Amino acid sequence: MSSEFNYGTGRRKNATARTRLYSGTGNIEINGRPFENYFPRKSLQMIIRQPLVLSKMLEKVDVKVNVAGGGVSGQAEAVRHGISRALLSVDASLRGVLKKAGLLTRDARKKERKKYGLRAARARYQYSKR
Repeated sequence: MSSEFNYGTGRRKNATARTRLYSGTGNIEINGRPFENYFPRKSLQMIIRQPLVLSKMLEKVDVKVNVAGGGVSGQAEAVRHGISRALLSVDASLRGVLKKAGLLTRDARKKERKKYGLRAARARYQYSKR
């Protein structure tokens, strides 16, 4: 693996992924582990591979990611966002393909805070008339 890399930061909910793309053979490593071990669910593995498959770079780059915060689903989508951003710095002509698939847009949805006087963010306590 060469020392030259392209960097991209991805975020989703409370997860943050710092992504580095090296020229290589297609290895994906997350927090020092192969991504199949870190994300055993096939659906999450598919989410992570999505930008590489769309850009036809799956066999051309090695990916190293440090991801922290949030849950497994948020982390997987943060990794996808980070890989997409790093791919843009590799080849700017991929922007149209990635943008059309919606991979460059930061998904801003987060958990809404609990409000006082309520049971949760919007759920109220049960009303008793008598």
